[in-house]
Amino acid sequence: MKNISIIGAGVVDVLVGAVDEKIFARSSTPADFVKISFGGDALNEAIVLSRLGKKVQWISKVGDDDAGRRILNYAAENGLDRSSVAVEAGLETGVNIVLVDGSGERHFLTNPRSNLRKLSAEDIIPYVDGMADIVCLASMFVSPLLDIAATEKIFKLIKSKPRILAFDATRAKNGETLEDLSAILSCADYFFPNEAELATLTGEADVYKNIEALLSFGLKCAVVKRGGRGCVIATKDARFEIPACRVEKVLDTTGAGDCFAAGFLYALSEGRSLEECGRFACATAACSVEEVGAVTGVTSLEKILRRVE
Repeated sequence: MKNISIIGAGVVDVLVGAVDEKIFARSSTPADFVKISFGGDALNEAIVLSRLGKKVQWISKVGDDDAGRRILNYAAENGLDRSSVAVEAGLETGVNIVLVDGSGERHFLTNPRSNLRKLSAEDIIPYVDGMADIVCLASMFVSPLLDIAATEKIFKLIKSKPRILAFDATRAKNGETLEDLSAILSCADYFFPNEAELATLTGEADVYKNIEALLSFGLKCAVVKRGGRGCVIATKDARFEIPACRVEKVLDTTGAGDCFAAGFLYALSEGRSLEECGRFACATAACSVEEVGAVTGVTSLEKILRRVE
C-alpha cells in the first residue's frame, strides 16, 4: 500500500559554492564545495517522505542514460516505488548546475531539453487509478507540456476518487494568473507557493490579500512559504502564522521548499492539525538548509521532531 504519491521530476544536481557575482571575471575560483547530488522538486519530496517512514510512489520519467540510471539507483536506495517512472530512449536526463552564493541562495543552470521540461499528462494519467490517498504535484510551471489545461484534466481525474490533492509551483513563466488557475484551485486541497511565486500570479505584493484571493477561487487551504519568516496557513475559517525554526548557519537553500512541502504532507498523513503540519514543515526545511544538497540534512524523523520541540 502506498501512503503518498508524488508527481514530478528528478535530476542530478552539481552544487558549487560559495560563489559571488565576480565568478565570471576570474579564470579560476576556489570553492568551499563542489558536490554531485540529486534534485528535482518531486524527487526531493519523495526522498524526504520515504526517509520519514512513508511508502511513496514516485511518478516521473528519466532518460535512458547514465544520469537517469544514477537517479533510479538513488531512488531505489531510498526505498521509493519506481514502477511509475518511465525510462525514455533518446531523452536527456537533467543535470543542473547549482551555484550557491554566500547567503545560501541558489542560482540554477538547466537544460531545457531534459526530462525536467518533458513530463506530460500521458506520463501521469495511466497511474491515476493506483495513486495513494494523498497525491502531490510537486511543481507547476516546470514542464511546458503540463500546461494549465493538462493539469486541470489530471487533477479532475485524481479527484474522481476521495483523495487529498496538493500542489506546489515555481514562478509562472508566461503571464499566468490566479484567474487562469481557477479550475485547478477549486480541485485542490492544498497549495504550497512561496511569497514571490504567489505575487507573480496576482500582481499584488501583500501576502494576506493574495491568500484571500486563493481562497476565493475555491482552494481549501493555502500554505504560503516565507523562507526565514516561516509560513502562513489559511482556510476560510482560520489562519496560522508559523515562525521559522532557528538555524545556526544557512549553507544551501536548494530544495528547502520541497522539504517544507514533504514535511507538511508527512504531518498531514499522520492526522496532525494544520498548525502542527506547519511547524513540522518549518522544522524539515530548517534541517535542509543547514547542509549542502536538497535533502542531505533531512536524515530521520527523530531529527525533525527535535527541531519541532
